[in-house]
Amino acid sequence: MPELTVDLGDRSYPILIGSQLSRASEAIRSVMRGRQLCIVTNTTIAPLYLDALVEQLSGDATELKVSTVILPDGEQYKDLTHLNQIFDTLLEDGHNRHTCLVALGGGVVGDMTGYAAASYQRGVDFVQLPTTLLSQVDSSVGGKTGVNHRLGKNMIGAFHQPKLVIADTEVLKTLPKREYAAGLAEVIKYGLIADLGFLEWLEQNRDALLARDSEALAQAIERSCACKAQVVAEDEREGGRRAILNLGHTFGHAIEAEQGYGQWLHGEAVAAGMVMACQLSADKGWLTQADVERLRDWLQACQLPVKTPDGMTGEQFLAHMARDKKVLDGGLRLVLLSQLGEAVVTDEVSGAEVSAVIEACR
Repeated sequence: MPELTVDLGDRSYPILIGSQLSRASEAIRSVMRGRQLCIVTNTTIAPLYLDALVEQLSGDATELKVSTVILPDGEQYKDLTHLNQIFDTLLEDGHNRHTCLVALGGGVVGDMTGYAAASYQRGVDFVQLPTTLLSQVDSSVGGKTGVNHRLGKNMIGAFHQPKLVIADTEVLKTLPKREYAAGLAEVIKYGLIADLGFLEWLEQNRDALLARDSEALAQAIERSCACKAQVVAEDEREGGRRAILNLGHTFGHAIEAEQGYGQWLHGEAVAAGMVMACQLSADKGWLTQADVERLRDWLQACQLPVKTPDGMTGEQFLAHMARDKKVLDGGLRLVLLSQLGEAVVTDEVSGAEVSAVIEACR
């Protein structure tokens, strides 16, 4: 099974890729410091995998104390109110500083569990068991954790690295088509920002990926995680290069906030945002219009959106973008492409240019 390492010195951790969930308990116990464990999942994933995981862990170590938290499923529940469900269970069940939290779910579960781990008793360990393609290639790796605020996505959070990530490709076979497509948007992103060869490989293997071919999928996950692991190792706290991972996200977060969290999936908003970022790059003369159409074609094959939401105005976009975390000293910073396979972070974008690209992508 492929194994990657996020190299952060004494805080380095492995990413295991493959049919791993049946062996998850062994891997989890190998990184635990104590005898307490809290599995956080949601109402969709719990009936599928929670009992089997609890049985594995309980059977392997009879003295292990396992608590569970089942959150409602959806981006709209990624907030401080529902975060308290995790803290309530940890405190009611007497979890100490050597406890370990396990995030069994998609990006929402992973982000909330990670933030709970970063905050509980000022920091405890956690493990990521991502169950969506998007979370396997993106949110489970890199240590970004947090919750949303009604005025902005992921505006409350912390950097807190997991001890282990287990990406089980088998769970993707039952993933709803819309969720799977949303994950492919993030996979395509890695080729756009840092690896032209990977982008070309994705195009050559598009049919296999859309059919969820196991071999093609494992390769796509491995190469995506390898790209993110390298960027995170170079810039853990997004002081510089790590910002390239946000291609399309500033536009995408504006869509999510305006439409209401959960109306557009994160990957769907990022897909439309990447088209806008690439169109802006073309407007600056860095990409060709053919490059933009190349991306549109890929996304449309996945049935992902390539236009802005109906009725969302340029003023609404700009209002949300002004509150984005990448705003620095009042100036908007965007991730654009200097060419396919090479991203740049720039603050040399005017409001008029942003407004023009919003109009062009309607």
